[in-house]
Amino acid sequence: MRPLSDGDFQGALPGALRAVEALDSDGDGVANLAEVQKGTLPGDASSLPRDVPCGAGGNPTYSVCKYDRRYAVKKLVVDVCGGSPSYADLEVFSALSPAAQEARIDEVLDLCMATEYWRGKNGQVWQLGHRKVRPVGTLKGGPEETGIVQLGDYYDDYALFAYSQLDDHDAREVLTADFFVTRSLTPLTTYSKSYLIPFQAVDLPHRSGNLTTAWALAYFTMFTALPRNAAAQAYRGYLGLDIAKQEGMYPVPNEPKDYDAKGVTQPLCTQCHATLDPLSYPFRNYNGITGSDQQVLRFIPNRIETFFGDQAPAISQIPEEGYIFGQKVNGLKEWAQVAANSDAFAVATVGDYWRFLMGAPPTPEQNAEFVGLWQRFKTTNGYSVRKMLHELIKTEAYGAP
Repeated sequence: MRPLSDGDFQGALPGALRAVEALDSDGDGVANLAEVQKGTLPGDASSLPRDVPCGAGGNPTYSVCKYDRRYAVKKLVVDVCGGSPSYADLEVFSALSPAAQEARIDEVLDLCMATEYWRGKNGQVWQLGHRKVRPVGTLKGGPEETGIVQLGDYYDDYALFAYSQLDDHDAREVLTADFFVTRSLTPLTTYSKSYLIPFQAVDLPHRSGNLTTAWALAYFTMFTALPRNAAAQAYRGYLGLDIAKQEGMYPVPNEPKDYDAKGVTQPLCTQCHATLDPLSYPFRNYNGITGSDQQVLRFIPNRIETFFGDQAPAISQIPEEGYIFGQKVNGLKEWAQVAANSDAFAVATVGDYWRFLMGAPPTPEQNAEFVGLWQRFKTTNGYSVRKMLHELIKTEAYGAP
């Protein structure tokens, strides 16, 4: 038989779909139409909505297809403590009342978050910081694991990141803090605020969390006049928006100006640079590794005019005012405040922990739980990662076998 023409195919398709919508093509107990409506795959038996009755029968150990506290506590110890509970501990847990089990799950989470596995150097929280800090061992400064070329000690960045994630601290401080953080072993790792630590030279009025550390300025700004890379990395690392993937695009009218004569007004460039360049302007006076030892890695008023004035005719016109999410900001500290208060920051932060604990981003059927988590992270949980995690481990997405 000859293939259908485009017109015949389109004409016959609605009727064909109606004919199979009541069928269960993959045999998972859910009709094709219900799977399409729920966002799962009607041809894949392993993909089915979580809010329909489970057709797989009983299980002698867990309550399959709904939240199971015994399963959840076992998974929690593995994920957050880095080990497995003993059989005896699980038997004791199973003998508790449902209310006591709920309380024990919360207690176990807090105990696990106090361990070195969770909060220590190279622990699970540190590892969540990798994509934000972008460590390079050969360029590391400081007293530990010093590299060949010592540009900056990114352990300071990890310390501030970990501090912001632990002990009910405000997670937004990773972008907004005017302080640094020291790490000590007493005997477990603790993190403490400090307003003066070695090799961090940005003055107090111009500090903005991990956006303005020595490592961020050395590695993301380096010798650049307009620090586009610094802005793009902050946007990607802390807000989960990758401009190279056309994410988080908020083009500003009449941009880009191409102050540094890089050719970004070419038609293929403007779609990204109309967002990226205004995003970068507030970074203009934060110096990387240009100039003398007394000038590097700090805020330099008129930095562009001082070091780059001869690079392009209009380069000194780069403003300190810029835009983020289409909102005008008057400098980097205001940029950081808008970023930290945004939905994107909450989504990215909660998403980090969701992917760590689940192994993948939220599925369509899990999305309602995920949205509720990041919304409450901003409101009732006050940007406390600890409080958010206590909610996350109670979700069906986490605790259903």
